[in-house]
Amino acid sequence: MMKSFIFILLFANFLNANDEPKMVIDLTTGSVVKFKKAILKGIEVHKTHYANNLQELEVAVIIHGGAYKFFVRNIKNSIFKDDKELVKAYTDLKKRIAIMSDTYDVEFFMCQSGMNSKGLKEKDIVEFVKFIPTSTIGLIDKQNEGFAYIPVRNLP
Repeated sequence: MMKSFIFILLFANFLNANDEPKMVIDLTTGSVVKFKKAILKGIEVHKTHYANNLQELEVAVIIHGGAYKFFVRNIKNSIFKDDKELVKAYTDLKKRIAIMSDTYDVEFFMCQSGMNSKGLKEKDIVEFVKFIPTSTIGLIDKQNEGFAYIPVRNLP
């Protein structure tokens, strides 16, 4: 009986020791520079770090606030068409965001409540984005699944 108990205890510790790292990014920035640094470069750096340590970092991004504009399907036909900095960078950003989804297995979730308030429809958003009722629900769910919370805002 004692050997069984010890085995179960060791097995439970083994399962906990192999938990892969997870982070949920609370993305609200509308800054192209901050987006490139924190999302495009930052996720790549963190994924590489964990891969070098034989771990796979699971990443989820909750999109709301000023960040909707990075995920529109066609910038020239969107409400963001007058954002000159975004229009200039958008072709490159769109490719690199798709790489985040395809190559790095990053999951992107967009707040439908905020989309509605901006007049955006699901058809206006790139195909790999998933939709959630509110950003708060997405953040609560991911944190309850053990994801570490990382905010990416306009703050310096």
